[in-house]
Amino acid sequence: MGRLFGTDGARGVAITELTCETAMNIGRAAAIVLTKHKPAGSKAKILIGKDTRVSSDILEAALISGIMSVGADAVLLGVVPTPAVAYLVKHENADAGVMISASHNSVEYNGIKLFAGTGFKLPDEVENEIEALILDTPEAMTLKNGTDVGRTSVLNDAAGIYIAHLAECAAVGGKKLRVTADCANGSSSATARRLFDKLGVDCDIINAEPDGTNINEKCGSTHIDKLQEKVRAGGYDLGVAFDGDADRCLAVDNKGNVVDGDRLIAIISDSMKNKGVLNKDTSVVTVMSNLGFHTYMKEHGISTVCTAVGDRYVLEEMLKSGYNIGGEQSGHIIFLDHATTGDGQLTAVKLISLLSQSDRPLSAYNEEFADYPQLLVNVKITDENKGKWDKNDAILASIKEAEDVLGSDGRVLVRESGTEPLVRVMIEGKDAKKVELYTNKIADTIKAQFC
Repeated sequence: MGRLFGTDGARGVAITELTCETAMNIGRAAAIVLTKHKPAGSKAKILIGKDTRVSSDILEAALISGIMSVGADAVLLGVVPTPAVAYLVKHENADAGVMISASHNSVEYNGIKLFAGTGFKLPDEVENEIEALILDTPEAMTLKNGTDVGRTSVLNDAAGIYIAHLAECAAVGGKKLRVTADCANGSSSATARRLFDKLGVDCDIINAEPDGTNINEKCGSTHIDKLQEKVRAGGYDLGVAFDGDADRCLAVDNKGNVVDGDRLIAIISDSMKNKGVLNKDTSVVTVMSNLGFHTYMKEHGISTVCTAVGDRYVLEEMLKSGYNIGGEQSGHIIFLDHATTGDGQLTAVKLISLLSQSDRPLSAYNEEFADYPQLLVNVKITDENKGKWDKNDAILASIKEAEDVLGSDGRVLVRESGTEPLVRVMIEGKDAKKVELYTNKIADTIKAQFC
């Protein structure tokens, strides 16, 4: 990826790494690049949404200043999920959209994600053009003055427009479900209650009291254990957990067991296939998907296509080949018939619709999977060591040793995160002890070399 944007926009520790100056320049450059084909004399319109982090207001102000300073209008959506920005850009005929969020990361981080007027995230070449304008030729960003500067306005009930769209995607049947939802004290705190009420679903909401500092704090899809306890204790049919900007969803079945993104994609894909609406009887996933997922899909007559890690690569394959469902083990799932990006609440709507029409509990679907033991260890590295792990002889030797020992009974995946200063080590295999041993061995080698 580029010098400013990672696999999911620009991201860093808010204010000190992702600075106000950077946000303002992203606003300027994005407005210039994404609206360069506007007719002369017409003002571009750029939507801005944000999550609940205390730093989001500061970065929003900087973005507004940047956008307006080059003559574009900024339309504020307030606190909304990332997929709401993607939907509303197209719904409101805007030229572009911006989401201020660091998704599942802790509160000190923040990020800026950009959407084209089509509602899709920007392709690499467009992000590169924006980067080059900011980092290489900032003098080319011509500022306006007088009456040529942009204006700011608010889109009234932006969340409500988006909620109405989600409700239109539902097909809730006659079976009444008891659901509990964890909003991670993030963006879905502004939408989940209204959505489930609109669907007529009996839903108890937790972690929907954001105070600017508690987003993703021991809650949501990255800390799902509390939701598991609540489902078991309360006798719920299922639980759903969102991340900070609600573009991801994980579920908990009626027995309190986690239903990850792999399983959600598989269960919903099978339902779509049975209804004749799964394009080419194929789903798109990443190389992180468990071997047990692929076994399940084969048994149910569904083909799978694997991409590199990252929702942008999943989406590229879906668009290229005409598939309509794809996603990641982390719960970032794209329903291309209804959305242009991953949408956690849309995933919840699809799962609830499926279960409300079924005589089987979610646990019955979940227990059909036989996952291979899989372990993921994240190793933190410094900025100066980024991009070096795969050129280090000791690390490469450690990886080869693990691959030789596991053979065809497992796989080793080591990669650098596109959003955080981490090297992720994942091993999957039939022997849990070997999986643990060699995952930790590779992680320890990386630490010894770079930490």
